[in-house]
Amino acid sequence: MSSELFGTLPDGTDVHRWTLERGGVRVRVLTYGGTVQSVELPAGDGTRVGVALGFGALDGYLSPAGAYVGSLVGRYANRIAGARFPLDDWVYALARNDGDNSVHGGEYGFDRRVWGAEPVAHGVRLSRVSPHGEEGFPGRLDVSVTYTLGADGALRIAYEAVTDAPTVVNLTQHSYWNLAGVGSGPATGHELRIAASRMTPTDAGKIPTGVLAPVDGTRFDFRQARKTGAGYDHNFVLDKGVTPGPEPVAELRDPASGRAVTVATTEPGLQVYTGDHFDGHPFGPGDGIALETQHFPDSPHHPGFPSTVLRPGEVYRSETVYGFVTG
Repeated sequence: MSSELFGTLPDGTDVHRWTLERGGVRVRVLTYGGTVQSVELPAGDGTRVGVALGFGALDGYLSPAGAYVGSLVGRYANRIAGARFPLDDWVYALARNDGDNSVHGGEYGFDRRVWGAEPVAHGVRLSRVSPHGEEGFPGRLDVSVTYTLGADGALRIAYEAVTDAPTVVNLTQHSYWNLAGVGSGPATGHELRIAASRMTPTDAGKIPTGVLAPVDGTRFDFRQARKTGAGYDHNFVLDKGVTPGPEPVAELRDPASGRAVTVATTEPGLQVYTGDHFDGHPFGPGDGIALETQHFPDSPHHPGFPSTVLRPGEVYRSETVYGFVTG
């Protein structure tokens, strides 16, 4: 494991890159946005193939095209309707950065902050303090996210947070996967399997209606592996629910190479996004597929959804493991 200077922000803040290598897998993590810049798998001929979208220089992440590519997302991953939410006896107003809604933590979410970093065994721990009122969210939130590689090369992401006032928290990691290799074209021919019998339908603003709809007989039925195609930006209700430890929930496989990424998580939901917004500068539509483990979108407005409320004295914990099959 090593670290190096990756670039400098316009305000003079240095951004460092940490390189993790174990089990034949190499992962590079940036302190800017807690970003996974690259994941490289052994190709069998002594070379490696990159399977996660990323940029070679810091400028790429500062451009509009770099939004959320490989980054940590918070304080609240996905959308909150009307950019406001009720909690106890108060309604909190958030930054509107998705029409009338808030998405992925607001204008300057965790993906646009520089994180502190320290080495741990086989990985790096990132941390920051999100002050009370940041992007409208209440409470000071002390957050750490630890990236480690297992002996088999699996990438483990462990989140932890505490607060000094009631708030809502929903964190995720926003890598886009292309198991054929970055630059190989759309990943929408990959085969996807998800252990989810239901999903959360949304309105025109991509806000859940509150219904947990069966996937049976619909294009959302991935209980048996099949090609994804385009047009997905939806939350799947994982059959296992919230669990104390990561449990297997999904696999994305490239049939041509045999490479795959598996997903195990403690979270109750999986947002599948096929990257349809990419415009070719530099990534094209569908060049990567995001598998975002998280609680459900807009949970603060849906008491029937698993709660995202965190209170003083409690500890937010979430863990996701991305395993790799090299073909």
